[in-house]
Amino acid sequence: MTKPDRIYFDNAATSWPKPEAVYQAVDDYQRRLGAPAGRAAYADALEVENLISGTRRALAQLIHAPQAEHIVFTCNGTDALNMALLGYVRPGDHVVTSVVEHNSVLRPLRFLRESRDVMVSYVECDIPGTVDPEDIRRALRPQTRLIALSHASNVTGALQPVEAISQIAREAGVALLVDAAQSIGHVEWDVRQVPVDFLAASGHKGLLGPLGTGFLYLRPEMAKDVLPSRFGGTGTQSENDTQPDALPHKFESGNLNVPGIVGLGAGVRFIAERGIDSLRQHEQALTAQLVEGLSEISGIQVYGPPHSEQRVGVTSFSVEGIEPQEMAILLDSAARIQVRSGLHCAPRMHEALGTIARGGTVRVSTGPFNTARQITTLLECLQELFAARNVST
Repeated sequence: MTKPDRIYFDNAATSWPKPEAVYQAVDDYQRRLGAPAGRAAYADALEVENLISGTRRALAQLIHAPQAEHIVFTCNGTDALNMALLGYVRPGDHVVTSVVEHNSVLRPLRFLRESRDVMVSYVECDIPGTVDPEDIRRALRPQTRLIALSHASNVTGALQPVEAISQIAREAGVALLVDAAQSIGHVEWDVRQVPVDFLAASGHKGLLGPLGTGFLYLRPEMAKDVLPSRFGGTGTQSENDTQPDALPHKFESGNLNVPGIVGLGAGVRFIAERGIDSLRQHEQALTAQLVEGLSEISGIQVYGPPHSEQRVGVTSFSVEGIEPQEMAILLDSAARIQVRSGLHCAPRMHEALGTIARGGTVRVSTGPFNTARQITTLLECLQELFAARNVST
């Protein structure tokens, strides 16, 4: 029996497949160059340094950052968030965040609460998963140092009103950290139009790079106020045993993940060539098709905003009488349709949705290589599974 083609709908965890240029960039580095970045003056090492600088510039251009050196490479989005939270927040400070957040924000904040006597306020969201900016404003205190907020929920896909929240932060003189793991590469980002102090993102999701990549953008005026959490060799100022102050070296100790970063550069260039608007239109069309189709199946409850322009390509649903993990296994075994099930590392979001007791939701997340035909196959498979269940009962 012929095995069905793989249909991958777990792009919110990591995108797959990657653009062909990403595979080629990684392979070319590994086979032809193989040298570390910033550690030598021979020709191949200088070429590697140029490749790293090229990725840094491409990321700066993608988010319209004024200075490329304020893009710091990290191991992933979690690493970037930890770098900002643990490096900027001081004992006795107050942080405002939301129930929408991923554990990559919630867990560092829990650590800061317990180890540095940091106070944290968790703003609620509405049913689609959107935070009210005025709730952020009301949560501010004289001791508030930081607002930490996801741009897009990894459960409902809801886009947060970061423009309004950025304005509130500016008026209050409070720093703003945005977790863009689920929005970077999916929607336009301009740090000039929406001023943020820190923008953290993974490189392996919407940016289409390899696993083990991410970045943190620091607004130039903020870099001096963030303490590094990693110390060591940077290839610069090697005569001193003190950490350099200049960016990006202040936060990039140790050898960089060069194959990952050159692959990330290829992913970012693919996005620039395709255009964010074009990719966004494709994503919105697939999301609208999916949400409409799911809504027509009796026994399925869909979460998140009703309109595709209010969300990224992340859609969660629950199935009456079937646990999320069981539903995911059924889809994979029946048609090799691969989705995510569970709590998605966002327990407070599931508490707000009322889905935590049932083990979370089934999540479908699309990418640039998904097709309308694949969405149709998913919907048809769900309908067949429901029909078979009704017959058996």
